[in-house]
Amino acid sequence: MAAAAVGLCLCLCLLGLPRGAFAFAPEAAATRRLPARGAAAGPRDGMNVLFIVVDDLRPVLGCYGDKLVKSPNIDQLALQSIVFSNAYAQEAVCAPSRVSFLTGRRPDTTRLYDFYSYWRVHAGNYSTMPQYFKENGYVTLSVGKVFHPGVSSNYSDDYPYSWSIPPFHPSTEKYENDKTCRGKDGKLYANLVCPVDVTEMPSGTLPDIQSTEEAIRLLNVMKTNKQKFFLAVGYHKPHIPLRYPQEFLKLYPLENITLAPDPWVPEKLPSVAYNPWTDIRQRDDVKALNVSFPYGPLPDDFQRQIRQSYYAAVSYLDMQVGLLLNALDDVGLSNSTIVVFTADHGQSKKVVELVSLFSTLAELAGLQVPPVCPETSFHVALCTEGASIVRYFNVSEEKVKEEKDGCDDTYRCFNEEPVAFSQYPRPADVPQWNSDKPKLKDIRIMGYSMRTIDYRYTVWVQFNPNNFSANFEDVHAGELYMVETDPNQDYNIYNNTSHGCFLKKILGFLKH
Repeated sequence: MAAAAVGLCLCLCLLGLPRGAFAFAPEAAATRRLPARGAAAGPRDGMNVLFIVVDDLRPVLGCYGDKLVKSPNIDQLALQSIVFSNAYAQEAVCAPSRVSFLTGRRPDTTRLYDFYSYWRVHAGNYSTMPQYFKENGYVTLSVGKVFHPGVSSNYSDDYPYSWSIPPFHPSTEKYENDKTCRGKDGKLYANLVCPVDVTEMPSGTLPDIQSTEEAIRLLNVMKTNKQKFFLAVGYHKPHIPLRYPQEFLKLYPLENITLAPDPWVPEKLPSVAYNPWTDIRQRDDVKALNVSFPYGPLPDDFQRQIRQSYYAAVSYLDMQVGLLLNALDDVGLSNSTIVVFTADHGQSKKVVELVSLFSTLAELAGLQVPPVCPETSFHVALCTEGASIVRYFNVSEEKVKEEKDGCDDTYRCFNEEPVAFSQYPRPADVPQWNSDKPKLKDIRIMGYSMRTIDYRYTVWVQFNPNNFSANFEDVHAGELYMVETDPNQDYNIYNNTSHGCFLKKILGFLKH
């Protein structure tokens, strides 16, 4: 599939403004009562923040119209929320995406396109969202995968800059890619599809279960201490491997699982845009299939198993979210807490970007909104490259104007339309073993994608990793999909259409 089409569209819910966010527990747990609703949404000084970030969650949720998935907790959350159906990450890779939305800067400013540099050293000493809340009197707490661990967050999840106490990582996190999946032969494998008996797992648990338990403990501490908090909770699932409690498989009988409705490579897709999914190919169960590189299809029966396990992993995640939000209710903090639920890689139909989360949350919490970054901002510690989207809250679709005066982020709005920008690196014009996640030194092409309500336009241009520069006079390939007539983005009309105006828009944005 095309990289620009995968991972850009994601779920973004902004909840509890300031009504609180609540969820029904799943069928496996006791059902919860639903508290009475509070006042109308709006910014309020001193609001707590519960920031839930999920790894690689597609909009496979009931609140996004999926008829098969069982996600009662998140769906209940969405009923009391502002849900964005056109929210876009700035790069569909864990570390660059998370650093982008946690700093409010785009990848070309953080200079992180892979996993192997720390922005404070290699780009600029940029303040982060939790750091800003910490500097404004909040206790800031990190549980699970919030920053991507490792070099890209200085092996510390950016502690002590971003967090009041050292971040919590589940003790069983280190087993995520180990041979813990029992095969039909009784042996253990490192599989893609990995339903497990939790009692057989190291320490008898899983990372996301541990993260929920720690987050609930911290909520009780914050209640006791009566401290304003910014609590970020990062869940691993449904990121691969699809390792989850096996009882969730019962929710999705294999005979009910269909193949993907649109599995084909888009017509006239340039080869540079194709992702060969090397990470998936490295799993033991996929290796055993001997699928040809790079275009070889997976067998239909295995495709169904993957989809079954993805749904099951989402329901497992949904249970964790339900437990967490029930705990928020139990400690009496729901009505004083802003809850954000998002994925790293959005029912308002407005086009928004994750890079806007920093300024949006600051405004909702009653803090001074950080200034817009100047044209060159490597030397500026506090500024953001994404405008607050609070203007979309509590306003009907009919009342949200798309005139120029209704879009105050001038470099995101061209011809009076909101625009989302994303990018993705490639090592070559044709699929390579490292096409999905090239290291900086190997990047030779950068794809820049521009998405509006009406179209998606992408150009793949020459990139120099030594000076982080893109050459828009050396265009290797392009994509143009008209969403109204081609909602699945199957027909690339780039070579059939005059598109100078689209290129001009991207250049105008990058020049800013």
